[in-house]
Amino acid sequence: MAQILALVDDIFFLAKMQETARKLGIELKTVGSGDALLAEAAQTPARLLIVDLNARQGALEALEKLHAAGNQTPVIAFLSHVQVELAERARAAGCRQVLPRSKFTQELAAILASARS
Repeated sequence: MAQILALVDDIFFLAKMQETARKLGIELKTVGSGDALLAEAAQTPARLLIVDLNARQGALEALEKLHAAGNQTPVIAFLSHVQVELAERARAAGCRQVLPRSKFTQELAAILASARS
C-alpha cells in the first residue's frame, strides 16, 4: 500500500513534495493525470490522496469519478486561492480539505506525516 498517492504535474512542486516525503521516510507515489490517478488508486490503495486541482489533465473529473465510485480514502486538494468555484466543486467531489497552494506548502510536512497514522 502506498502511503500517499498524489496527482501533481508541476515539476518544481513535485520535486518539493518528493524531497519532503523522502526526509520524512514516507512513501509517495505520483501521477501526472486524472486518468493515471484513477488507475493507480484502483491498483494500489493509499492512505491519503493529494490532488493539485490546477493539474492540466482531469484532476477534478478524477475526483468526481472516485467520489461516485464510493472512494473512502481521504483526499486533500490544493489550488490557487482565487478559485472559489473550483474549491466548492472539489468539496462536493469528496475532498476532506481544499487548501490554497500557499497554505498547502506551509503545512506540507504535517500533511504528509498524517498518512503515517
